[in-house]
Amino acid sequence: MSKSRETPSRGTLLDSLGLAGRQLSTATIMFHQAVADRLGLNITDHKCLDFVLMNGSMTAGELAAMTGMTTGAITAVLDRLERAGFVRREDDPNDRRRVIVRVVAKRVGEASQLFEPFSALLGEMTSRYDAAELAVIVDFMTRSCEVLRQSTLELRQETPSVRRRRGKTRRRTRPRKASARD
Repeated sequence: MSKSRETPSRGTLLDSLGLAGRQLSTATIMFHQAVADRLGLNITDHKCLDFVLMNGSMTAGELAAMTGMTTGAITAVLDRLERAGFVRREDDPNDRRRVIVRVVAKRVGEASQLFEPFSALLGEMTSRYDAAELAVIVDFMTRSCEVLRQSTLELRQETPSVRRRRGKTRRRTRPRKASARD
């Protein structure tokens, strides 16, 4: 049997990787939407909470910078997370103009129970891989996150004229009224 029949070509593998990545992305978004639904949050609020969980206490401005959202949008996110009991705001002892966002451990602990079945299944799945294979997977995922962060930054920094050239202009929702000049 020839090697080409045993091992798919690099191109075929890259195509499969691209499709698998898209499927993973979609499945991940749908999972987190389901978690957000169970928590009574929207997915943006849920993932902003995750930023605070992963990075520790921070200011609203720091969270805005991490997410690429405006400080006004982050204020609304924090209002909702605070109302739901997931975070609290404390005055910054070094700067009266700022507040520090902290997670509420008890409420987050309750939410983490939603991840336990997923974590168990993931543990079973990863038990098939040896340490060297896991290292490659971690490397790939880490580098993928960096590529995504960079691509997100580039998209957010595009000027409106670039978006128009890409066909992303807003369309009129109502027909334009005829004027005397028409």
